[in-house]
Amino acid sequence: MEYRRLGKAGMKVSEVSLGAWLTYGGSVENDLAAQCLRTAIDNGINFIDVADVYARGEAEHVVGSVIRDYKRSDLVISSKVFWPMSDNINDRGLSRKHIMESIDKSLQRLGTDYLDIYFCHRFDPDTPLEETVRAMSDLVQAGKVLYWGTSVWEADQLNQAVQLAKSFNGYAPQVEQPRYNLLDRHIEPDIMPACADNGLGIVVWSPLAQGILTGKYNDGIPEGSRGADTNWLKGELTDENVAKVRQLTDLAQEHNLTTSQLALAWILRRSEISSVITGATKPQHVLDNIKASEAKLDAATLKRIEEIMA
Repeated sequence: MEYRRLGKAGMKVSEVSLGAWLTYGGSVENDLAAQCLRTAIDNGINFIDVADVYARGEAEHVVGSVIRDYKRSDLVISSKVFWPMSDNINDRGLSRKHIMESIDKSLQRLGTDYLDIYFCHRFDPDTPLEETVRAMSDLVQAGKVLYWGTSVWEADQLNQAVQLAKSFNGYAPQVEQPRYNLLDRHIEPDIMPACADNGLGIVVWSPLAQGILTGKYNDGIPEGSRGADTNWLKGELTDENVAKVRQLTDLAQEHNLTTSQLALAWILRRSEISSVITGATKPQHVLDNIKASEAKLDAATLKRIEEIMA
């Protein structure tokens, strides 16, 4: 496993990380989720990403039950705040009230007294940005959070947050967590440059397009898969995209890689990326994804990928 700095921060995260979105504490049985987490940590992954809304807090419980067996300082644990956690009108968003109450609940569920990273899970148009930035900065000041970040924010929102923090000598966001993969490159024109200009790291979710870039749909939609049972892939699981993935699979095999490893290595080709947040429902998935950290794609291979995806 190789490690990268979180933007300009001193902290380093594993190039390949493990996320609990699939969802640990929900659709993935607890013992199996724990096996995935232990496999990840035992094989060099130090960054575990979770959120309060994943299985309504149960994912945090599952992660907490595992990390208590490890040295806390060896790990980078993140969680998130924004989405409704109950029917209470204030139990949502990025108000100071919700942030301050949510951090304590997340810490309790995780069984830790601090988070390495705390993400604002979306932008909140109903709360003044200064209120959010001050609240997150205060959490850093209080020692409950070491770094705070954003998830799925636009470039201008990131710029404004950084400038606001500077205006009152507070702590600015240090990392953005966007969706990014071979089928979704929307962050390249504006968000990536904004992160680079402000010294923010980028940790990406859905690097395998929720399974499409694993090649699992190359020969049709398997029964019981996300493509068969959910609407999450609607719009991307098209004949055109599957045809592209088939070509990627052939290219990956030429390099003794899986389709997943090729797709992850393609993301890691960019120095702006700090980590790819992968999902896993089996320990073997974790081990397979970790190998992407070792894969280096040469210029000719990258050119072929561009030709396929064009």
